[in-house]
Amino acid sequence: MGTTEAVVTVAPELRMFLRRGRRAERIAVACDGVSSLGHVVESLGVPRTEVGGLVVNGQPETARYRPSGGDIVQVRAVPRPQPLATARFLLDVHLGALARRLRLLGVDAAYANDADDDRLIAQANAEKRVLLTQDRGLLCRRKLWAGAFVHGARPDDQLRDVLDRFAPPLAPWTRCTRCNGRLRPVAKPLVEPLLEPGTRRTYQEFAQCQACGQVYWRGAHAARLTAIVDGASGAASRAGSEP
Repeated sequence: MGTTEAVVTVAPELRMFLRRGRRAERIAVACDGVSSLGHVVESLGVPRTEVGGLVVNGQPETARYRPSGGDIVQVRAVPRPQPLATARFLLDVHLGALARRLRLLGVDAAYANDADDDRLIAQANAEKRVLLTQDRGLLCRRKLWAGAFVHGARPDDQLRDVLDRFAPPLAPWTRCTRCNGRLRPVAKPLVEPLLEPGTRRTYQEFAQCQACGQVYWRGAHAARLTAIVDGASGAASRAGSEP
């Protein structure tokens, strides 16, 4: 290897992002004296949002560092749980089921099924939300202030990944799963005109979204939803008790 190359080692949990043909444990990269270390890492396929630290020759460095020939670079993953100033999220169009699960747990999760990439970035930046996506290219957009790749193909796996990464505070049954608005208890007579006859006969306790007016009660899906809430709450409790 010539002196115009640096050696990059990527954390095992980040190697899935490496471009085809660059997935060796140690990767030789050319140093042109101009490109920043952040640019080099992104050129390998790792989104900047997934990088938790950069170490060069045993010393921490920033993404602005310009690597030189002979440098030994370590790319570390984001620590879990990842600290957040505010646990507010925005999900891309492919993560609607995950958005509903997060809202069920009381997590502030904005979502629209027709938002394009530019709109997502603008909303995430304006509202200071962490953009959750499985689009690696979107996470590499320079204008995006904060984002995270969501692991897992099934919504339940995706939920576990997000809760493990961010450990957001949970407040189950307090948000509307349809629009993300806040729920409040409501007297049955106030919502009776909105209910089907069977629901009026069978249920007595209701909540209503303060934003869109959707009415909620513990109906046929209660057991399945309760299982999701209990599983997430149990996992959060166990994580909080670990040393």
